[in-house]
Amino acid sequence: MNDKVIIPLDEYERRQAKRPRIKRVDTNSLMSKEFEPIRWTVPGYVPEGFSVLAGRQKLGKTWLAMDIAIAVATGGMAMGAIEVEKGNVLYLDLENGERRIQRRIATLFPGKLPDLSALEWATETPMLDNGLIDALDDWRLSVPNPRLVVIDVLQRIKPAGKASRNSYENDYSIWAPLQKWATEHGIAVLGLHHTRKGGADDPLEALSGSNGLSACADTTLVLDRDGNGTTLYVRGRDVDEKETALSFTDGLWNILGDANKVRTTDERRAILDVLAESDEAMSPSEIASALGKPLGNIKKMLFVMTKADEVAKEGRGRYRHPDNIGNLGNFGNLSEESQGKQQVGEAAKVTAPGTAGNLGNFEVTKVTAAPGTGNLHSGKKVNEINGDSSKVTKVTKVTGVIDGEGQPNVSDVSDVSDVLDDDGLSDFLMNPV
Repeated sequence: MNDKVIIPLDEYERRQAKRPRIKRVDTNSLMSKEFEPIRWTVPGYVPEGFSVLAGRQKLGKTWLAMDIAIAVATGGMAMGAIEVEKGNVLYLDLENGERRIQRRIATLFPGKLPDLSALEWATETPMLDNGLIDALDDWRLSVPNPRLVVIDVLQRIKPAGKASRNSYENDYSIWAPLQKWATEHGIAVLGLHHTRKGGADDPLEALSGSNGLSACADTTLVLDRDGNGTTLYVRGRDVDEKETALSFTDGLWNILGDANKVRTTDERRAILDVLAESDEAMSPSEIASALGKPLGNIKKMLFVMTKADEVAKEGRGRYRHPDNIGNLGNFGNLSEESQGKQQVGEAAKVTAPGTAGNLGNFEVTKVTAAPGTGNLHSGKKVNEINGDSSKVTKVTKVTGVIDGEGQPNVSDVSDVSDVLDDDGLSDFLMNPV
């Protein structure tokens, strides 16, 4: 018996057309294709496609979005530093009415208002699953150079998810049509969103809700503020990951520079300010406590600053401002590399009598001296003296710090050289006599 069923050709073609297929391309063909370069709305920060700008409430996200929107609409400077290409902008402000929008623009332009005809506003819009994509396409086709759509905030256009899906699946599937529209037409869609309370170790993973939104977005920008200031974190498919320090004044955001470099400069300045105010050398823990900064960060910064001669290390793990180094007295013909240096290890205190010059807070463990003489000589030596009646003529080794009660003095200590051991601690060593 023949089980085959003959069907009309048009029915066969209809069935074949409905079969799911994978559209394939071989690597050679792919590499031979020519693509248009990525269109940047804000170079280095906001490319074409779907971007999310997130941050805590009342941190200034809307001001930043307005800054970008106005820069694009006028062909001006975004964040006070980045020149952008002029184009048409649609700003969907779904949390503020026209009165508040007007007041904010007046704050940004207290004098003459520039031509902002390329920037259009809407305070009501359909939900994403109920006509928003069609409405965006109507706008795209009605303007000469569509460049940017701002959605403030994303939650206002988000439809309800399906009970059969988890939160990640719902978020990804909800935002995918918006991402597809933005990518297909080379338009930047910047959606504002909130970060969750408590944040995250990685600020870029602190978006409220599931990770479905950040996974779907082409670019994620997070505005965050801590004790170091305000930072804009950026990560995406087409952007280099970066952290940018920003300042905010009278509604205007301005780029200060790379956050790590700016913060490093600020931290160094803060450390120097603390040391400048202290009459005594300070430990890293004392500096950290004074600044309210993590001890580990301060230790790393002090290591770098010591190598750069920005701070003076005194004793084991104590630091002074370079302008606050104590008086070493009149050392005579010191070698250039040792003059003015005084940091050494800690040890018991001794007194080296004499009246010609103040040695400072050092323990003298080995000296050469001319007992009972008023003048200092470099050719005579008395080893391991306690300084009871001796005049010090030459310091052969200084190994520690004392509290200064003995007020050690020398008047002419020659040929001293500074040697750093493996731990970076300084000893004053003199050539043997």
